[in-house]
Amino acid sequence: MIDFYTAATPNGHKISIALEEMQLPYEMHALDFGKGEQKQTDYLQFSPNGKIPAIIDRDNDDFAVFESGAILVYLAEKTGKFMPSDTKGRSIVLQWLMLQMAGVGPMMGQAVVFLNYFDETLPAVIDRYKNESKRLLGVLDTRLGEAEYLAGDYSIADMATYPWVSRHEMIGLFTNDLPNLQRWLDLMSKRPAVALGVTIPPMPSDAERIARAKQILVK
Repeated sequence: MIDFYTAATPNGHKISIALEEMQLPYEMHALDFGKGEQKQTDYLQFSPNGKIPAIIDRDNDDFAVFESGAILVYLAEKTGKFMPSDTKGRSIVLQWLMLQMAGVGPMMGQAVVFLNYFDETLPAVIDRYKNESKRLLGVLDTRLGEAEYLAGDYSIADMATYPWVSRHEMIGLFTNDLPNLQRWLDLMSKRPAVALGVTIPPMPSDAERIARAKQILVK
């Protein structure tokens, strides 16, 4: 059994997708950011950065893993699924996973924050993150013109990237001129584990999400 600590965010949904795809038994614990539950001492004992997601693998001496990319690699290695065993194949998966971790997630995340959560409009900042997000979507589109999935076969790189890219409209980006990316989005959305994973826990409405985020930002 895996204890899964999460919230209704793209980073959390990466792991719920993976757990469903890998058919691992887990218990979901949704943290309330408004109450600061991710900063409480008990949680910081196994997730020292005070962020979600985190897991505790009860079947492996209560081994704790924090950071979504590290969790995905751990789960893939634990199950032997969605990560090739050969050096080159593994590297390809990790390269696309790292692009999401270092590029797609941070850029789109900052665009979301400055477009939706700040009372003050900062056009230069918004343009910076939105333009870089658009460029990264183009990188993904080019890659997906070469392969069905990001690493060739379906992998944890796709699980990591989908919850972010599927929210592209929230930052005013569209896929009309990115046919390969749109094909991939459609393909991903039809996977039962993906469709279920992005509802664990369910996303709040835009109004609820923005109100919560503003509450957190002023703390």
